[in-house]
Amino acid sequence: MPWPKQSFGFAGFFFTYYAFIGVFAPYASLYFAARGMSAAQIGVLMSLIQVMRIFGPNLWGWIADRSGRRMLVLRITAWAGCITFIGFFFGRDFSTLFALMILLNLFTSAQGPLSEALLLAEMRGDLTHYGRLRLWGSIGFIVAVTAAGQILDARGVTAMPWIALFTLVLTGVATLCLHEAPRAWAAVDAPSVGALLRLREVQAFFVSSFLMLAAHGAIYVFYSLYLEQLGYSNTVIGLMWSLGVLAEIVFFFFQAPFFQRFSLRSLMLASLFLAALRFVMIGFGAQSLVLLIVAQLLHAASFGVHNSAAVATMQRWFAGPLQARGQALFFSISYGLGGTFGGLALSLVWNEFGARAVFLLAAGFAALGMLAAGFSYRWQRTDGRNAISPPE
Repeated sequence: MPWPKQSFGFAGFFFTYYAFIGVFAPYASLYFAARGMSAAQIGVLMSLIQVMRIFGPNLWGWIADRSGRRMLVLRITAWAGCITFIGFFFGRDFSTLFALMILLNLFTSAQGPLSEALLLAEMRGDLTHYGRLRLWGSIGFIVAVTAAGQILDARGVTAMPWIALFTLVLTGVATLCLHEAPRAWAAVDAPSVGALLRLREVQAFFVSSFLMLAAHGAIYVFYSLYLEQLGYSNTVIGLMWSLGVLAEIVFFFFQAPFFQRFSLRSLMLASLFLAALRFVMIGFGAQSLVLLIVAQLLHAASFGVHNSAAVATMQRWFAGPLQARGQALFFSISYGLGGTFGGLALSLVWNEFGARAVFLLAAGFAALGMLAAGFSYRWQRTDGRNAISPPE
């Protein structure tokens, strides 16, 4: 199948958007500490990234689908994020930073689901090249997190806002290089979102996604801290993070044959099973560098396979005029609600029972997610085709 006409534009957008995440997510807490924030205040500020993922994507997804101007909404949120971020150069007290984090993440939380919806519309249901475009987000993340770390070592953590603002401006410029794909549907073709959410297979899918991202809270919140406790150096910890992202990139590049050969059900269940195995390996085998490396390579399954299988599954329900709201719901329920719940629940377990219990509970979340996914696919009435396969 030919590449989408806007492949270059979407690759550039994913690169710059996830480059911003690669700068801000790892280093914002260090910047807040340099501004005199306490550990508790930093925890509250960083939690707003997940909390706003609950509300932001649904708000902007609804506006985008109702107006039919998804690209305009993407551009508005991109440039509004740039303008908001300027406030970080002047914010000194907790209340100001709190307000800035709410506004910034209100805008940036829209860009992931909106860009995914626009790409899906461009591809018209054929996701053959989805992975090779989406991998540019992973490349942007790993380039940014590596380059920013070196710059901050040389210039100090107060340089973080300049680097982050630079990537935000590039993201805004990237939106100007994209245009809205012509509509290929009529407004009467789509059921309501409420009707879809009442379907038990849709409910089970979202429960599975919620549990999968709750499980990944063990990685996003506690992975570095756990490895530090085990005596690994910062260099090794950084390399482990990079290895996981590289595994994800390799999968995205070669994913098309997997989705043409195996069913969505098989790939989704395999990703959840391997996620559970990964968390067990980290919790009980991280003392071995070999097992730790194998566990990080499984990021290709626990994130890469799961993400692509979820996008393809969502296309069965939230296609055409519902794409923006469908992607928004996925981000809100999985990354927003699931990520927030996972971070809070696993924090309690960390304090009471220690690191191994955290990763064991994460494995349990993934196993329950596999059970929910199994019910979802059992209840679906489809012809067995993968949305990622090219149409006949």
